[in-house]
Formats: sequence, structure tokens, C-alpha cells
Amino acid sequence: MSETSSVQAPSARGAEVGRRIGVGLMYGLWKPRVLGAWKVPATGPVILAVNHSHVIDGPMVIGVAPRPSHFLVKKEAFVGPLDSFMRATGQVKVDRSTADRTAITQALAVLHNGGVLGIFPEGTRGEGDFASLRAGLAYFAVRGNAPIVPVAVLGSSDRRGRLIKGLPPLRSRVDVVFGDPFEAGDGSGRRTRKALDEATERIQKHLGAHLENARRLTGRT
Repeated sequence: MSETSSVQAPSARGAEVGRRIGVGLMYGLWKPRVLGAWKVPATGPVILAVNHSHVIDGPMVIGVAPRPSHFLVKKEAFVGPLDSFMRATGQVKVDRSTADRTAITQALAVLHNGGVLGIFPEGTRGEGDFASLRAGLAYFAVRGNAPIVPVAVLGSSDRRGRLIKGLPPLRSRVDVVFGDPFEAGDGSGRRTRKALDEATERIQKHLGAHLENARRLTGRT
């Protein structure tokens, strides 16, 4: 039995349930303004590459994206009741300290099944400016034969009214801007280290340009 077949793929039905829950929570607690959602391909494998500066970035995109999505989420977030909930809603638990083969296999299964995989290519929450990308995004895009849709989540930088550090103030506007899908590879299908490095450079340029455009569109600084 192959490794792929021995690892259970994340639940597509669970991801749809997670999307419905996310819609209620995000619109109940904040005021999302969604731009360009129509750019997400309606069918087939897709990777959503999301900047990461707020705790709510993942749940926000899960709630407002036009299709159910499975996000790669650090294992530290799978604690207590959240562990069962996140697994049930089709999210992928990943150990960032090692090459997590189970998470990699599950993520590729999402794409091979024609689903939507969400990734924070910077790896961890920070400035959210796509300045430092990990090679994992290029790997999944090339191996999964999936276009990448850049997503910019832009929340308020005003610290007043925040109940929890890393959260935008409740009922503040949060802009979610979807960009044009693009291919990471050069069309050759190569998966060598050099090819992935080149793909990562192309990805960084696309994501950086999208973030600048999203800031202009929304008036964010």
C-alpha cells in the first residue's frame, strides 16, 4: 500500500461545514469586505497563498472564500477542543520542526482530489508582507499541478479596541483581496531543487505585487 493511500485525506464535507461556521463568526465579529473572490477558479485544484499578520487570517479566508478550503495549520494550534474541531473541519495539522510527511501527503491529497489548499507561505505570523517565503508553496504548486491565488488579508493597524493581541478590533473592517491565479512552475514540470528555487522567486514577485495592489485598492498602508 502506498503512503498516499494509507493516509486519510482531510474531509471535504468537513471543510464545507467549517466554511459555513466561518461565515457566521467572521461576519458576526468583524466587517469583512471581500474583493476579487470571483478570481478563484470554480473547480479543480487551487492553492490560496495568504499573508499572515493577524490571528484571524485563516478563519477569515475559510469563511469568505467562495470554495471550502483546507489550511495547513501549525500543530500547536491543535489543542484541547480545537483539536477535534479543526480535524473535523478538514484542516491539516503540520509539524513545522520537521518534514512532516503525513501533512505533506494530506495536502497533496487535497489537490489531487481537486480541492482548495490554504497556505501561509511565510510560515508564521509576522509583518504579513510576503518578504520571506518557504519553498513548501512552490513544492505543492508543482507537485499538485495547482494554480496559486494570492490573498491579502488587511486588518486595522489600530491597537485601540483590541481584546486580544494579534486580533483586529471587534467590528472593525477587514479587507480580503483575492488576486489573479498564476502558475508557479515554468511549464517544464521539473521538480529539481533549482526549479523549485526559481518557482519560489516567481511566487514571491507575484505575491508582493498583489499585496501592493491590494493596499492601493483598499487604502491600507
